[in-house]
Amino acid sequence: MVTFNRFTLDNGLRVLVHEDTATPMAVVNLLYDVGARDEHPDQTGFAHLFEHLMFGGSVNIADYDSPLQMVGGQNNAFTSNDITNYYITLPAVNLETAFWLESDRMLGLAFNEKSLEVQRNVVCEEFKQRYLNQPYGDAWLRLRPLAYKVHPYRWATIGKALAHIEEARMKDVRAFFEAHYTPDNAILVVAGNVETAAVAQLAEKWFGPIPPARKKQERQLPQEPEQTEARREVVHADVPLNSIYMAFHGPARLDDGYYAMDLISDLLSQGASSRLYRRLVKEEELFSDIKAYQTGNLDANLFVIESKPLPGVPVELAEQAIWTQLEMLKAEHVEPYELQKVKNRMESTMVFAELAILDKAMNLAYFELLGDAETFNHEVDRYLRISASDIQCQAQQLFRKENSSTLIYLATPHA
Repeated sequence: MVTFNRFTLDNGLRVLVHEDTATPMAVVNLLYDVGARDEHPDQTGFAHLFEHLMFGGSVNIADYDSPLQMVGGQNNAFTSNDITNYYITLPAVNLETAFWLESDRMLGLAFNEKSLEVQRNVVCEEFKQRYLNQPYGDAWLRLRPLAYKVHPYRWATIGKALAHIEEARMKDVRAFFEAHYTPDNAILVVAGNVETAAVAQLAEKWFGPIPPARKKQERQLPQEPEQTEARREVVHADVPLNSIYMAFHGPARLDDGYYAMDLISDLLSQGASSRLYRRLVKEEELFSDIKAYQTGNLDANLFVIESKPLPGVPVELAEQAIWTQLEMLKAEHVEPYELQKVKNRMESTMVFAELAILDKAMNLAYFELLGDAETFNHEVDRYLRISASDIQCQAQQLFRKENSSTLIYLATPHA
């Protein structure tokens, strides 16, 4: 059970405080309700670009990292299709330094051409190295637009095209910041050896004067229509092995079916005794590697199976072997011991997430975004309530040919 106190500043900033006297440390986690799904289709990659720009200094603090390092702090951030999350870990006695740094860049990020040019180059290089010049690196650049035709999940967090980052201009960058990096679009969680009253004073002092958005952004995302026919793309590429990516549309994060879908991913590929690994890697010896997972997005998710057939195994045979396993899951109830095993593993993972203060801070912020941070304390129960019938019903809904998008890499033979 993760306890916390909650209050909201007049400017709309939601603040949650988790007191933990067992540690000398504190975490300041700031989640902004903006991700790649909030970008314009012709200006993608901006949310991720901003993750980098936010470390480029503010109007009053040219060097973000040095003051933090001087007080023994560390920081990092990540961007997804749904959120952008920044966090600082530091000794609790130096908590105010984190408030000073985070509030100052929310209030006045330094917009200058030099910073934009530097970070634009960094992101462009990341795009090239991770997505264009790596074997299978462009898989998500292909799989997303294959599976999504309308929803902005059709592009990856890095962006739809390198040109979108290369051509990012100051006026567009500033407009994106002003629209989304406001206190009423953020959730601040402070966890560790702190007192709520002291945090409230610091929050009011440093974040209270920051004005809310001039005009509140109303998110109106196009909803992906139901897929009615199988989609397929075959790519001949210079890759080590043939590879098969299969994606199926699944429930959104707040849908009841999400929990069954999440457990299905563990049933299929969590550990050496999971179905796909045991049957297709160890017993039938068709694959060198196979895994299943769901993307964990707020809106309608994808359930993905990635696999690499062994050399000499025809792609058609490998693909059919996967479908055979999926059909078995649809046709029969999971054995009680098998379902209990994945529930136990899920429960231990979530209990472990309640131990580290950084994990607690991130989870409280995320579940507050979902609607109420208190629901984090009941997540385990949601998984434990899933029955074998729930698994079968969700499998029947997921694993339909007309709900599938398949991306195949065929390794180009070398002379």
